[in-house]
Amino acid sequence: MQESSWPENDSYSELESLNSLLADLSPLSDSEEPSGEPIRNDYRRRKAAVALVMIWSGTIALHMFTWGYWVVLGLTTLMGIHAVRFLFARPGMIPEPLSDEELATSPLVSIMVAAKNEEAVISRLVKTLCDLDYPSCRYEVWIIDDNSTDRTPILLEQLAKQYKQLRVFRRPKGAGGGKSGALNQVLPLAKGDIIAVFDADAQVPADLLRRVLPLFKRPNLGAVQVRKAISNVSNNAWIRGQVAEMALDSFLQQQRIAIGGIGELRGNGQFVRRQALEDCGGWNEETITDDLDLTFRLHLKRWDIDFMLVPAVEEEGVTRAIALWHQRNRWAEGGYQRYLDYWQPIVRNRMGPLKTLDLFVFWIIQYVMPTAMVPDLLMAVLRSRPMLLTPISGITLPIFVYGMVVGLRRIQKNQQARSIASADANPAQSMANPGVGNNLSLLKTLFQSLYGFIYMFHWLPIVASMTARIAIRPKRLKWIKTVHHGASPDLVAE
Repeated sequence: MQESSWPENDSYSELESLNSLLADLSPLSDSEEPSGEPIRNDYRRRKAAVALVMIWSGTIALHMFTWGYWVVLGLTTLMGIHAVRFLFARPGMIPEPLSDEELATSPLVSIMVAAKNEEAVISRLVKTLCDLDYPSCRYEVWIIDDNSTDRTPILLEQLAKQYKQLRVFRRPKGAGGGKSGALNQVLPLAKGDIIAVFDADAQVPADLLRRVLPLFKRPNLGAVQVRKAISNVSNNAWIRGQVAEMALDSFLQQQRIAIGGIGELRGNGQFVRRQALEDCGGWNEETITDDLDLTFRLHLKRWDIDFMLVPAVEEEGVTRAIALWHQRNRWAEGGYQRYLDYWQPIVRNRMGPLKTLDLFVFWIIQYVMPTAMVPDLLMAVLRSRPMLLTPISGITLPIFVYGMVVGLRRIQKNQQARSIASADANPAQSMANPGVGNNLSLLKTLFQSLYGFIYMFHWLPIVASMTARIAIRPKRLKWIKTVHHGASPDLVAE
């Protein structure tokens, strides 16, 4: 997921002091002037406060009354049944890529990238996107320069002279809506039936369009999310955790879709049918995670979202704890905002029973459990009893470990098959790369999964603190930009 808005002064550094970690938790003082505009008169804060009180008081009530145990047991049983369906589901088959004959009538594609101060990566991205294995007359590339103050405009001007399918749109200073506003502004100018969105640091496989577009033969498919992978893989502790985390996310995506649940967009590498996008009214300019918000609106309009495991779109992972804290707080808050914004149509079952059930289970896992963990622990200590929500954790945590193992193995298996196919097509390449076909050992995958499992615990304090913070502090469209280096892994990582 990429930023939804940028500050006018992009002075952020990943070496910022630890005080920045506490800034998100502190209430606004009377003299503090928040940057950006208030979101919908701060109505989300009131909803967040109500939700926080309900979760805390409900958890305490479960401890105080004898029927609390039976409520937890009933919820655990429901989630257990859902978990069995989830684990035994089989993902759909990956369709064959478009043939050369099909390219003549293939859909028109508009690729969009919202960029601000991306001189380190923008040239590489444009060259990659303009050299895709797809007819140049069947797609266009829109780079939306959001008032960059570095060399990005100069580089784009030079690149526009080299590539005929490149379109550059420059937004003036003060243009609102952040990334969503930038995409909405260009949407009427774009000609594509399919809209693809990438981040500026994306590394895109040449055959990606050929492989994704066959999925859109399903008339009710509104969007496709391509698996994301880390480009700057190294021994950095945070990078290693993110590799396992992305494997888990791919596993969850595939299994949820296989049981008729929710497929989710992840910003970078998302493909959206224009008809579905217009049906939803474009991108929401009053959210900090445009992709997660669009996910809910597509499903509420009864469009499906599919997921493609291979090939993946690579992006830079964050290498320092402070950058990870800021990024994950945005993701957590943006995901939580969706429930505050759309809870009424969700409760009315506008998505359908299977999707609503799946959404309910993952809402419990992602947001209710980390938030309820605090009062549950306090009551357990005060009453000298075990934590009441332990049975639900006992279901969730093993599934996450299993998901990482299976996710990593699926990725390895598909990458191996892709490498073998590439080697068969190019024998010289096979001779030059004797490692083609090698697979990670199961033992190494298990260790990587266990490490990823430990790494995932950082979500608990992030979600718990976020749900409390947004219930107290007025929210503004304020952003700290993730820095893209465009360097080799050993230069980026610590």
